[in-house]
Amino acid sequence: MKPYRDFFKRAIDIVASGGGLLVLAVPLAAVTVWLHFANKGAGAFFFQERPGKGGKIFKVVKFKSMTDERDEKGELLPNADRLTKVGAFIRKTSIDELPQLWNVFKGDMSLIGPRPLLPRYLPWYTEREQTRHNVRPGITGLAQVNGRNFLTWDQKLEYDAEYVENISFLGDCNIIYRTIKNVFASKDIDVAPKGVFLDDERRNKK
Repeated sequence: MKPYRDFFKRAIDIVASGGGLLVLAVPLAAVTVWLHFANKGAGAFFFQERPGKGGKIFKVVKFKSMTDERDEKGELLPNADRLTKVGAFIRKTSIDELPQLWNVFKGDMSLIGPRPLLPRYLPWYTEREQTRHNVRPGITGLAQVNGRNFLTWDQKLEYDAEYVENISFLGDCNIIYRTIKNVFASKDIDVAPKGVFLDDERRNKK
């Protein structure tokens, strides 16, 4: 048994996420109202199914940064065309991730861990990359402080596996520090990323 990984990490998540939700209640409510109007009736929150610890599917929640505007054929417009100015701001400042404190408090996620990815990627991980599901996914993680959207898929997943193999209190403190530093510096944040999906990339390599 590893005390930090198996007990203290979860205890810290509960205290920190619960405290964060209480302290940020008024700002979060203000952002919710702001997005309600900015998103033209599309709502303030975005929910999506993601695999968590053990591959168990849960619904991750984020602030919604895009409208649901569609073209004359009824298809959604490209992401860049639906991204609002408010949406770009909350992405740049990482405010869009704050509702995930609720996921952390519930136990779906941790403050720190591999980011939860799409269920469609599950068959495309290597055996080592599958270890990302041995722990709860995180709001931020080792990949996020080492390049975030500017990493290749292989680099991101390697950082995730490295994190799982070396979980420690000091390591998590370092990730929190670097995350805060990067947020204030708006570092490694692409508000409208155009990267390829993992399954498409690996399918094309075959």
